[in-house]
Amino acid sequence: MSQKKSLGLRRIAAIHMFVNDLERSRDHYVNTLDFAETAVSSPAFEAEHHAQACVLEAGGVRFVLVAPLGSDAESFHWLERHPEGVGRVVFEVADAERAFALLTERGATAIADLERWSGEGGSLVWFDIATAMGDTVFRFVQRDGSPPLMPKLTRLESSLGGDNRFGISHIDHITTNFLTLQPALAWMEQVMGFERFWKIEFHTSDVKADPAGGSGLKSVVMWDPESGVKFANNEPARPFFKASQIYAFYRDHRGAGVQHVALAVSDLVNAVEGLRGRGVEFMPTPGAYYESLPGRLVERGVQRIEEDIGELQRLEILVDGRMDRQYLLQIFMKEAAALLKDPQAGPFFIELLQRKGDNGFGEGNFRALFESIERQQQIGEPI
Repeated sequence: MSQKKSLGLRRIAAIHMFVNDLERSRDHYVNTLDFAETAVSSPAFEAEHHAQACVLEAGGVRFVLVAPLGSDAESFHWLERHPEGVGRVVFEVADAERAFALLTERGATAIADLERWSGEGGSLVWFDIATAMGDTVFRFVQRDGSPPLMPKLTRLESSLGGDNRFGISHIDHITTNFLTLQPALAWMEQVMGFERFWKIEFHTSDVKADPAGGSGLKSVVMWDPESGVKFANNEPARPFFKASQIYAFYRDHRGAGVQHVALAVSDLVNAVEGLRGRGVEFMPTPGAYYESLPGRLVERGVQRIEEDIGELQRLEILVDGRMDRQYLLQIFMKEAAALLKDPQAGPFFIELLQRKGDNGFGEGNFRALFESIERQQQIGEPI
C-alpha cells in the first residue's frame, strides 16, 4: 500500500473531558495534580453550548472539562450513554482545509462543515469527524496568531491553581479499548493515514496447561510519523475473553473509548513521591514484580538503571527497556471512579511515564505485572 498523504498534524492540542461535576473534577486536576486553570466559559459560550467549561494546563498538556447545563448539551447526551470520560480529542493542524479535504476523500464522516472564527488575537478554522473509537470525536484545528482555545472561552488574566510542580511535559500517547480491534485499525490506517508502530499479544499463563487461563490482550500502536502522535489500541484476547481487563473497561465504560492518557514527566520518581503525598492512589504492583526485575532487565538487554530498585519498589514504579541504558519508567493512577470516590467518574485513568531512551510501550511490564498480580492472587498474598 502506498504511503498516504500527511494530514499535517502538529500535536494533540487538547483532551475534552465530559464530566457531571465540573467543580469536583477541576479540584482534582488543579489542587491534586497541580494543573493551572487558564480559561473559563463565558456566558455566551454557556448559552450556545448549554454547557460550562474550564481549561486546565500543565506543560504542553491541556484538558478541557465540559459539564452540561441542560439536556440540549452535547456532553449531556454523551453522559447519558457513558460515565465521565474523553469525549473529544483535539489535534492542531497546519492547514484545516487541506486536512478536511483529505479526510473526506478517504471516507471520513464529517459531523459538520468547516467552521471559522476571527477576532482579537487571530483566527481559528476547525471541524469534527466521527471516529471508530465509540462516541469519541476527533477535532482538527488550525490556529493563526494567538486566538482563544475555543470561541467564547475567556482566558484568565492570571492562571489559577497549580504551577506544574510534577514536571508534566506533553501527551505521550492515548490508549483506547475495543471489543474488536481490526475495524478501528483499518479506520486509522485508511482514513487517518496512521502507520503501525508496535504490537504485543499475550495471556498471563499457558492456557493449555492452566485451567484458569489467566487474562490477556492484543495491543497495536498506530502513529502519525510526521507529528509523533500515537494511539495504543487494545482488545481482549481469547480464550477467557471476558476475564480481560480490556473487557472490564468496555463493560464499565459502556462501549469502546479512551481508557487512559499517558503524560510524560521529567522526573517520575519525584513526581510519584509528591503525588502520593497529596493522596493520589496508583494501581498496586506486587512485590514479586521487583524480585524478578533485575534478572528480567538483564534478559531484555538493560544492564544498568540509574534508579535504586528498592526506591522504585517503595513507590511501585514499573521499569522496562530493550537495550543498555535505554529504558522507561511508568506508573498508572487508579481509575477516576476510585480516585474521585464516585462510580460515575468512570474507568478512565492517567498514566505517567519517563522515557530514558526507550520508545516502546512497556512490553515487559505488560506481562510481568499481569503475571505477578495473578501469582499473588493464587497464593493469597495481598497485592
